[in-house]
Amino acid sequence: MAKVFDFDVYQPKEIAKRVETTGVTKARLPMLSMAVLGILAGAFIGLGALYFVLIKSDQSLGFALSQVLGGVAFSLGLILVVIAGAELFTGNNLIVMAWADRKVSTANLLRNWLVVFVSNFAGAIGLAYLVFKSGHWEMNDGAIKDEYIKIAAAKCALPFWQAFFRAVLCNLLVCLAIWMAIAGRSVFDKVVAIVFPISAFVAAGFEHCVANMYFIPMGMFLMSVDPSAASLHAEINGAGLVRNMIPVILGNLTGGSVLVGLVYYLIYLRKSPESQEG
Repeated sequence: MAKVFDFDVYQPKEIAKRVETTGVTKARLPMLSMAVLGILAGAFIGLGALYFVLIKSDQSLGFALSQVLGGVAFSLGLILVVIAGAELFTGNNLIVMAWADRKVSTANLLRNWLVVFVSNFAGAIGLAYLVFKSGHWEMNDGAIKDEYIKIAAAKCALPFWQAFFRAVLCNLLVCLAIWMAIAGRSVFDKVVAIVFPISAFVAAGFEHCVANMYFIPMGMFLMSVDPSAASLHAEINGAGLVRNMIPVILGNLTGGSVLVGLVYYLIYLRKSPESQEG
């Protein structure tokens, strides 16, 4: 009977070591592999966002139910990143643990973040264009289109500090999801570890820079087929995208690198002065 409750997972100190080892591997990836895996991650997160909007477009659902179900659907994105394999900028904020332990140079850390960020953007906007051309947004009598525009408008109009703090909370949860997924030994373990933190950040309306690389361009594409929306939501444009991206990137970096990566480094990996003397 005891075995039923004996979960075969890695313990937190073991997770920290695995995260550090993975960070070293990620930082040393060849440029082409890093870029292609980054493109895949951007597309994967976009697929999760697509699934989220499909649920949100159903007006028969109450607010809380649509947020929670949409969050569970959005979890598809990180499940694909973790299980299928891809390089996600927000998750790679955890490389800071290997950097703090001097196993990854500052140059390699910044190289990974820059290449993966740009590649995520390419994958997300590329998927947005494919979805736009597919006519998927016409489903549910155009309610999906309306939901995309509503989401994009809200993100482009979000005040700087609100966007920043929502982004901090978002990547705190994303990196905790990855941390717990690394604790799992099976696909099932990893999926369960991912769903709750990711659905929580989505349901709470927090800000994820890679998801926004899909949502806002999708809104921009759809403005071209809806002149009335274009006149009502002039904020959905390139400038609006940049206004959203700056605080969200900074917030995601703070939440993932500092509140998860550096905190766990201090707890489990930092060598005490006594051990250094020995």
